Amino acid sequence: MAYSVGFISLGCAKNQVDCEQMMFRLAEAGFEVLPNVEGADLVVINTCGFIDSAKSEAIDNILAMGQLKQAGVIGKILVTGCLAQRYQNEIVTELPEVDGVLGTGSYYDIVWAANEVLSGKSVEKYGDINAPVPESGRILTTPQHYAYLKIAEGCNNRCAYCVIPKLRGKYRSRQMDDILYEARMMAEDGVKELIVVAQDTTLYGVDLPGHQKLLPELLTKLCEIEKIHWVRVHYMYPEVMTDELIDVIAKEKKIVKYIDIPIQHVNDAILKRMNRRGTKKYLSELFTKLRERIPGVVLRTSLITGLPGEGEEEFIELCEWLKEYKLERVGAFVFSPEEGTPAAEMERPDEEDAIRRARIIEELQSRIMDEYCEKLMGTCLEVLCEGYDNDTDRYYGRSYADSPDIDGRVWFTADTPVHTGEFVKVLIERVSDGDLSGTAKEVVKL
Repeated sequence: MAYSVGFISLGCAKNQVDCEQMMFRLAEAGFEVLPNVEGADLVVINTCGFIDSAKSEAIDNILAMGQLKQAGVIGKILVTGCLAQRYQNEIVTELPEVDGVLGTGSYYDIVWAANEVLSGKSVEKYGDINAPVPESGRILTTPQHYAYLKIAEGCNNRCAYCVIPKLRGKYRSRQMDDILYEARMMAEDGVKELIVVAQDTTLYGVDLPGHQKLLPELLTKLCEIEKIHWVRVHYMYPEVMTDELIDVIAKEKKIVKYIDIPIQHVNDAILKRMNRRGTKKYLSELFTKLRERIPGVVLRTSLITGLPGEGEEEFIELCEWLKEYKLERVGAFVFSPEEGTPAAEMERPDEEDAIRRARIIEELQSRIMDEYCEKLMGTCLEVLCEGYDNDTDRYYGRSYADSPDIDGRVWFTADTPVHTGEFVKVLIERVSDGDLSGTAKEVVKL
């Protein structure tokens, strides 16, 4: 009888890909991978350990699984991911319900670890986080019509507030042929939207022979895959947004005109202190260039309030910049001083001020989004249908301006049935709380 295993995946899309690969390896080894944790002989909790809220979520999940274990609902518990890598000794000593721990350099030892734990042994393994990344199959946990495509592991950007390089190692690009093969296989299985991810996608290829930035070439080749309709790119750092990359995004019809560029702040002194290579002038010129060369582009960024050096003057500067450049998608996060990072040792505003500033940005951004949505009234948007809501008798989906689990939805009615995974043209007629709604006019023929 095969052992059964359930998974809990926390954190970012990159973490989700790691989880999908572990699921595949266990299934290939004969384990039964369950859709949930109830009744599992083994529960694998793939954790995030980036900021305080993520750490708290991971610990809460471990404790909850510990209660299920004590009640006999599940068997063993194996913790993997960033929290496991970051707090190697603490997890074992302070969370006795945990039976095994794998660091981020040991994902590919999952079958061995599962067998060891299920045989009653305790497991702790932390492999080389700078080692080449082995290729692996995946069991997709996203809906069939979209999937994340991770093109690199690790990070070389030593931002002063970020602990990721210590948890994930140096930047390591996958071979382009391997990425393209995986993309083609997913397309054959029904994936229509590829979401390209890495800690920094713009650096793809810099560690490969020739040391070139190969993202433009990779994106061009992904667009050649016949059954892929949308290619979306996340986490493009502003410092290496080349003209070649901008040209490829502008000309390739399959690349959605949605650019995710995390900038964190615009004040020059704060950027320098945080070891970010850009300046306010550079960022302003870059976003102006993107608007000019990519018509209809939707720009997304993430900001941190309460960074060391941020007083009211620096915060007002950030707000004024946002009012001028009107980015369509902005996430505001309160600074989390992470032990082991230079920023944690720097003087900073108190947390209440940081929280207040994040709320101000959210309110400001809400008005900017309302303006953007109003401009879409009466236009036709291509929408990827993601389901039907019985309570409202409407379909829902995403436009090019909406990334899954991050942005909003487009709601629509249709005279004829629309299937999940189909693209439809929707006439936008209403706006409500940042979501668009309208009427489907036709199904897009792919």
